[in-house]
Amino acid sequence: MIRLYKSIFFTSRFFLICGLLVLLALLSWKWPFLYGIVWTAVIALPFILLADIILLWSRKGLLARREMMEKLSNGDQNEIKIYLENRFPYPVWLKVVDELPVQFQARNLAFKVYLGPFGKKILNYKVRPVRRGEYTFGAVNVLTSTVLGLIERKFIFDNDITVPVYPSFIQMRKYELLAISQRLVDAGIKKIRRIGQNTEFDQIKEYVSGDDPRTVNWKATARKNRLMVNTYQDEKSQQVYSLIDMGRVMKMPFEEMTLLDYAINASLVISNIAMLKYDKAGVITFSHRVHNTLKAERKGLQMMQVLEMLYKAKTGYQESDYGKLYAQVKRTITQRSLLLLFTNFETLAGMQRQMTFFRRMAKDHLLVVIFFENTELRSFLDRKPETIQEIYYQTIAEKFAYEKKLIVRELGLYGIHAVFTAPENLTVNTINKYLELKARGLI
Repeated sequence: MIRLYKSIFFTSRFFLICGLLVLLALLSWKWPFLYGIVWTAVIALPFILLADIILLWSRKGLLARREMMEKLSNGDQNEIKIYLENRFPYPVWLKVVDELPVQFQARNLAFKVYLGPFGKKILNYKVRPVRRGEYTFGAVNVLTSTVLGLIERKFIFDNDITVPVYPSFIQMRKYELLAISQRLVDAGIKKIRRIGQNTEFDQIKEYVSGDDPRTVNWKATARKNRLMVNTYQDEKSQQVYSLIDMGRVMKMPFEEMTLLDYAINASLVISNIAMLKYDKAGVITFSHRVHNTLKAERKGLQMMQVLEMLYKAKTGYQESDYGKLYAQVKRTITQRSLLLLFTNFETLAGMQRQMTFFRRMAKDHLLVVIFFENTELRSFLDRKPETIQEIYYQTIAEKFAYEKKLIVRELGLYGIHAVFTAPENLTVNTINKYLELKARGLI
């Protein structure tokens, strides 16, 4: 009985009928014939309610379940489905309320659904998490009413399910499929012509029509008494490291995500692309100290280790120590490698303080410093000023924007490559830089 009491809810139709009966009762003082109608309705109402209760509680009647991935992808639209099945032999009207995690700050997700006798339906909606971590989904609440529509029965399904939110594996798979099908250009990746002969010897084979005459091996031709050519393949097993700054500068938000999350998503994608290009991928995370180091490998579980490592990465409020980063790189990376440093600088002076460590790393490795454009500052500069105060503000903003360009120039003077990009273009621009350096034979 307690369970029955807790699952009964009166509908707006019930209260509307009660209000109408009260109104008719008041009007019956003037028109007495309404008195009998009111009493007849009052006597009939409990029996109609009882009939509605019997219809709703005569059997279990309804099935609902939430269908979703075991983990969600950060910064992407993740699809969630709610499967509904009517087990009543008559139609029902449903109000489905899904309790989303508190991180989404959405408390009004509800669907109104009609299901015929023994009908089935799948509801679809999408959520976009902007922080990594654990998200707890509450219950799927289904308020069910019959054609009488006086009361609703509440069904509760899938209570308290915790789902982890990982770095953007959806974006990683997207670029992986494009790379496998040779369609990276579709995602904005530039098609870069290979410069020079950045190749290593593969084998000697017999000449066939179409082979480059410049690769003829004359000694092998003389021995075999037929034309033989050398074949080459791209150099493989080069190391690509993502160095991710987790200091306070990476806490800056853009479209509800921090710069760190954009850097993590891009690192995941570039690591996967590098492995598809037969290179080795590794990751180092640092702030005021070096947090984690994953040695560059190209083994089967490497991407899973990268994913698990980046899942736990969090920004702090400390100033990043590039001296400790350099010491870690010097100690652990003995082979010349491509270092993709994801960080951010707002002023030229801030970058120049770290230039000593950048030059030391660039001496032994190919260093690419990747930092972010302040898009809000750019949109402010694109507006036409209307007052003297706005002109003053835009002058200061222009100074900050110009300093970003000076940072790129200053890094170039010391042979350090730079990628200056808006956060939403970070992944594409990073892949373009990697492919450009590979095509030029620098790695």
